[in-house]
Amino acid sequence: MLSSDNDLNIVKPQLKEECGETKSCDAEVEENASESEPHFQSLGQIWKNTLVLSIVFLVLFTAFSPLQDLQSSLFKQEGMGTKVLAIIYSSYVISGFFVPPALINTLGCKWTLTLSMACYIMYMAAHFHASWALFIPAAVILGAGAAPLWTAKSHYLNMLAHEYARKKGVTNDSAVNLFFGVFYLFKTSSSVWGNIISSQVLTPSDSNFSVSPLSTEEQMLCGRSFCPQMHSSNNSNLERPPNSQLFMLAGVYTSCACIAVLMAAFLLEQLPAKVTERQTGCLKNSCKSRLLVATLVQLKDRRQLLLLPLTVYCGLHQAFFASDYTQAFITCPFGNWWVGYAVVCFGVTSSLGSLLFGKLAQFVGRVPFVTLGAGINIALFITFLTTSTTQEHLYLYLFYAGFWGVADAIWKTQVNGFYGIIFKENSEAAFANNVLWQSVGFILACSYQSECCLAVKVYILLAYLCLGMAGYYTVE
Repeated sequence: MLSSDNDLNIVKPQLKEECGETKSCDAEVEENASESEPHFQSLGQIWKNTLVLSIVFLVLFTAFSPLQDLQSSLFKQEGMGTKVLAIIYSSYVISGFFVPPALINTLGCKWTLTLSMACYIMYMAAHFHASWALFIPAAVILGAGAAPLWTAKSHYLNMLAHEYARKKGVTNDSAVNLFFGVFYLFKTSSSVWGNIISSQVLTPSDSNFSVSPLSTEEQMLCGRSFCPQMHSSNNSNLERPPNSQLFMLAGVYTSCACIAVLMAAFLLEQLPAKVTERQTGCLKNSCKSRLLVATLVQLKDRRQLLLLPLTVYCGLHQAFFASDYTQAFITCPFGNWWVGYAVVCFGVTSSLGSLLFGKLAQFVGRVPFVTLGAGINIALFITFLTTSTTQEHLYLYLFYAGFWGVADAIWKTQVNGFYGIIFKENSEAAFANNVLWQSVGFILACSYQSECCLAVKVYILLAYLCLGMAGYYTVE
């Protein structure tokens, strides 16, 4: 979510969305629609800003993504790692209703992005001395900054996509799919680079990339039988790495966050003046309150209700891989330094899949790909529940991570895009619901991560997926 993306608020950048009204500003929209359109001088300028935005997110999430994936493995005492993630996403949800409109309309998209990215720096730095006292305020600040970050990103990217569509004479839907596919290609590849760094830093100097042997009994406690609250004290793979390695990791990732902030400040262009000027009216009309009300009113839409289970599942799906799969199937049997390589496999397939599925959906539609994503997840769930974990087949668990990335690419591109297409007239409230319920799923998964055994979590995921697909097919 914060690292796997939620496109808050905007898929169609019309003036109606800018002023935050759902009915009262309709007339004003029609009168001033032409004034609200951004005017970029060339396609080259559009692509330049698209690439800068994508690279900035790549650098920032090269730092944040691997730390998120390692939380359950590095800070398992009292479930600190996953509970901190739950705090981040709770702050993110609350901030999403109140902070983004005011911040964007005051600073504009460029400086909202820059300031929001700066909120990530404190969280990275907190890993120099991991404790509740540092993690809790850092998590709250990061969550509060993440909401305007993703809102501004979605607004900015969609403005670029719609202007591209106008200049090239293609449909808005095609342009949105293309631009989000390119963005996710860069952003999800951050998992590759960030986790290569984490694996190199965390690999013990005497391991020579080998796996520490475990007894048969200890191996049986990993995988499908893994229970965080009852892990074996004899399993050295579950021990926290030395402070020297944690300090190195924190230093590298904090530097990446600082570089991302500087790139956004000096390389990204502000949106054209007409759009920026038009945005200031939102503050006077208290559109942040209207967004909250509109989000709740959106729940009266039958289509929105039918999509809620699948939306919650997307959050559960992301949290399961980041916290449960990496801990039960990678850290427990092989060691935490292998988590990075597993997430690299995930990142490669997710990156390529995001670009591929975003493009192919223009020709064959969403339904085949969403069905494929559900089929992949169900096949993996069955595998997780029926096979025993051994240290002899490390490549299988890297392979499973890669397949999970394929499904992740489908959920990101197709579910997010589906929201923007079927709720065109009320996309702001619809995307707020998308973010809200994906975050609820992530928060729930992080909250019970240290309390439930892996098999229970898999059954929860399976139930939500089946219910979600039933709702999705009904809407289609």
